[in-house]
Amino acid sequence: MTVAERIIKTLENHGVCYVFGVPGEEVEDLLFALSKSKKIKFIATRHEQGAAFMADVWGRLTGRAGVCLATLGPGATNLLSGIADSFLDKAPLLAITGQADSMRHHKDSHQYIDVAGIFKPVTKWNTVILNPKDAAFSVSKAIQIAEAEKPGATHIDLPEDIAEMTCPPLVSPAGVGRREVKKPKAREILKAVSLIKKSKRPIIFSGNGVVRKNNSSILQKIAETFNIPVFTTFMGKGAISDRSPLSLKSVGLKANDFQKIALAESDLVICVGVDHGEWSPNNWAAGKNIIHIDHELDFFYKSYSPEVELLGGIKSSLEMLFSEIKKAKVSKFDSWYTEFRIKILEDHKYWEKYGKNITAPFVLGELRKAMNDEDIILSDVGAHKMWIARNFDAYKPNTCIIPNGLAAMGIALPGGLAAKLAFPKLRVVSVMGDGGFMMNSQEIETAKRIGVPFTIVVLNDNDYGLISWKQATSRGKSFGTKLSNPDFVKYAESFGIKAYHPKSRKDVGAILQKAINSNELCLVAIDIDPSVNLELTKRLKDLK
Repeated sequence: MTVAERIIKTLENHGVCYVFGVPGEEVEDLLFALSKSKKIKFIATRHEQGAAFMADVWGRLTGRAGVCLATLGPGATNLLSGIADSFLDKAPLLAITGQADSMRHHKDSHQYIDVAGIFKPVTKWNTVILNPKDAAFSVSKAIQIAEAEKPGATHIDLPEDIAEMTCPPLVSPAGVGRREVKKPKAREILKAVSLIKKSKRPIIFSGNGVVRKNNSSILQKIAETFNIPVFTTFMGKGAISDRSPLSLKSVGLKANDFQKIALAESDLVICVGVDHGEWSPNNWAAGKNIIHIDHELDFFYKSYSPEVELLGGIKSSLEMLFSEIKKAKVSKFDSWYTEFRIKILEDHKYWEKYGKNITAPFVLGELRKAMNDEDIILSDVGAHKMWIARNFDAYKPNTCIIPNGLAAMGIALPGGLAAKLAFPKLRVVSVMGDGGFMMNSQEIETAKRIGVPFTIVVLNDNDYGLISWKQATSRGKSFGTKLSNPDFVKYAESFGIKAYHPKSRKDVGAILQKAINSNELCLVAIDIDPSVNLELTKRLKDLK
């Protein structure tokens, strides 16, 4: 068995189903080893960035490491944005890159660069395999580190001469190891209970860590039993159903918003699984009583100073906390938050009906009607992302996927392919602006070729709309953001898929219903009026 074959066999042992990538000379041995696999399918993509984003979204949705493959040099560097996105979004991913012959590593050599060195800052762990006996161990270690809390990206660099070498027999098969889930200290649980018992207006701030490991049910149980309102980060959407009277939706805009006002009126914040890179504690934490529940403590914000830290598995921490709150006979809290819930619902209806033209919040309202609770929406990055995060209701965990760590444009289209592969029975909708669409639109061919049906929605304002919005807010004008675009319908049809272009508000809902219900790979291009963006800024500025 060669090193390449041992690597593929180890991936099989870890339950890997797909490897996304672009072929190259230096990964030839891995590709032919993959061709023999009965458990893993190789998905040839049109760009390495698309492959990395597919692995990224696969990891985020399944909790199992998505695997992407690229050759040396430019193939490897093209993976970088997707790897960095998974690193900051806490999505398990393993990137494997081919590399020049190991004898060329210390010379000025064609296409050779220090890929491991480049990837090191955006991975939890990476290595170069230089000894055949290390192959299985390195792959197993990479996957286990990628999937361990907090998950993220790992990377293996494989020189082509090592790939073709013969592996020594394994003493024991490299497979899946187990990690013990740590539990918080009992005395810290009792401190947390004491704070909750003294509180009059507690609030739960829920993040990515809650939806990531299916911890939503126990969080909802605590909220519902004791009548505690919940709001989430962008990536934490769905931790509680937005139909629940306890839901105060999501927070993350730099501008003032209803959640921030409610947070200011609370006297205790139960902060669960929040990645502070999504919304800085500098925006809200100064002077607040905080219970911190997560796998680790974030030491790097002076304003974030919890009274209690429940460090360990989020689920076990919440279960222990719930048990002790019940023992302490804590009564249900008053519904002090109801006015905020009412204002939020009224605000969302206001934006859906705003103006006479087609706007992003109007489209999202129609899209929500067209989708089932369990269907998956993926947001790209742009002005529409702010509206999806703020206004699109999520009813179940991991049904509204928003990149908000690195926040890389171009993720939603390849991500839609990965989401449909992960959950083929669910309907998947990828929403993007014209800017993000053109960054990875070539992956339509990949989806068409392998027969993966999902709906692509392009919100077109002929602009890098989010940048234009922010420039206009800070400078009163925009520069360098205007775009021209192809005919998106004809462009999509050139790939052999159906495409639609609603012309008026009354057409949008029917066309979205038709596209989503068709269970075909199709595109809906919608021209939108971006003036609603600055109107939101003005309205939030006056919010009290």
